Amino acid sequence: MQEQHAGDLFPKRPFRTHGGAPVPHHKNTSGGQSKTMPPPQRVILPMQQHIGAPCKPVVKKGDHVYLGQVVGDSEGYVSAPIHASVSGTVAEIRNVMLTGDRPVEAVVIDSDGLMEPDPSIKPPEPIKDKKSLAEAARASGLVGLGGAGFPAHVKLNVPEGKNIDTLIINVAECEPYVTSDHREALENGKNVLDGIYKVKEILDVHRVLIAVEDNKPDVIAELHRIADNGEMDPKDEVRVLALKSRYPQGAEKVLVQACTGRKVPAGGLPADVGCLVMNIASVSFLASFMRTGMPLTKKRVTIDGSAIKEPQNVIVPIGTPIKDVIEFCGGYKSEPRKMLMGGPMMGIAIVSNELPILKQNNAILAFDENEAKMYETTDCIRCGRCVAACPMNLMPTKLEKAAQKKDTEALMELDVMTCMECGCCAFSCPAGRRLVQSIRLGKAYVRKAGKK
Repeated sequence: MQEQHAGDLFPKRPFRTHGGAPVPHHKNTSGGQSKTMPPPQRVILPMQQHIGAPCKPVVKKGDHVYLGQVVGDSEGYVSAPIHASVSGTVAEIRNVMLTGDRPVEAVVIDSDGLMEPDPSIKPPEPIKDKKSLAEAARASGLVGLGGAGFPAHVKLNVPEGKNIDTLIINVAECEPYVTSDHREALENGKNVLDGIYKVKEILDVHRVLIAVEDNKPDVIAELHRIADNGEMDPKDEVRVLALKSRYPQGAEKVLVQACTGRKVPAGGLPADVGCLVMNIASVSFLASFMRTGMPLTKKRVTIDGSAIKEPQNVIVPIGTPIKDVIEFCGGYKSEPRKMLMGGPMMGIAIVSNELPILKQNNAILAFDENEAKMYETTDCIRCGRCVAACPMNLMPTKLEKAAQKKDTEALMELDVMTCMECGCCAFSCPAGRRLVQSIRLGKAYVRKAGKK
């Protein structure tokens, strides 16, 4: 492993990490300017678009709502308010079924097409300390926009005793097809710059690493312009670190190790090793909110896949039905055999395009019969490729067997809860074993048994 000299806080190259997979990139939409979709006729706003406690509607059927008005909130600390993404009338409040068969209450709004902002919206008071930064993040409704959906104010409210010395801006975007962060870097450079330096100032961090895979030279060039800003960064404490293009570089624990050489302990968080990781879209939005006061109401989403007629990045109101976004992209050019929320490695399969776009969605992919076909599973040949590919140093085949036997003791001994379900094991398996699905089942058995 590379040694880091005491006099040089910034690595010249990334640290070595274990495993990973050379997945194809398919970054078909990286070169095109994002398009803004007009307001749809109706939006559906589920009251849970984040990790943590679901919100409760604070409006009722028939109410007129403005763009940016709070329509759902919770008293839970790990939660984030939901805001109207269009102006219009609350048509109904009903349950919707999200992925994983989760029934969730949702506010349905019929748009008036005016996108009239809430008159009470104004920029927050000047942010001068950690408390006001966390309060602003919560008021904005910001959650992790890279896919996890973790409420940003919780992450920014660093617990007492945790000393954060490194801020990592995640621009890795290692999933195939997905390019929404790519376009954020190129199209919203000022917001990215302002967001990074504001968070750096408030958290009093003196090492910021903007981490991006080396297969994005245009993004690296733009990020260097942000990082090499002598006026805002006279001490040169913000640097770009080009990472090896290998999935899953963007996974939080992998990213921390690649940038700092530190390993996040099992069950731990980056703060446990002095790091704070923020997605580039999250830090960019935070700067926008501090300037305008407009909360999180829209999202850039990559629409791609072999069944999509006009693949592109689209900026859409949150809650827009997926079918409307695909129609905006020209519709389908062939019958979709499989649709995913997210990338093909960690994305979730969906069975209906009636589902809405959520805050944490970064892509909708639709594949035709040829690209979506499943290969026949054969017996494990004990080649060990899954073990070599696992970034968490787990033994996927043993986990698979323990899951099949519902052996929760063995699953715990094999550290099943450490798996981040990245899919490297399944991608690397020549026998086509459904390893990730088995591990997910194993996790469910452990949770059901109450062994955490």
